[in-house]
Amino acid sequence: MSSPDGTRPRAPAAEPPCMVPGCGALSERSLALAEARKVFPALPEGRRAHLCRAHYKEWKKGTKKERELQRLGW
Repeated sequence: MSSPDGTRPRAPAAEPPCMVPGCGALSERSLALAEARKVFPALPEGRRAHLCRAHYKEWKKGTKKERELQRLGW
């Protein structure tokens, strides 16, 4: 069955696992790989970094000052 715009509806994708080595939890957030590598330099190649809740929180804490300065710039 097609949607009104003529494209096929996408099946809900299963959440990929967290990309941090040694973690196998389900990911809750994804962000640009370059951003994630600021805190987790050992991430594998790709475009997006899928992070579980705990590692996303760690990334937020690790980049907090940088993100604050970026917001103040404009």
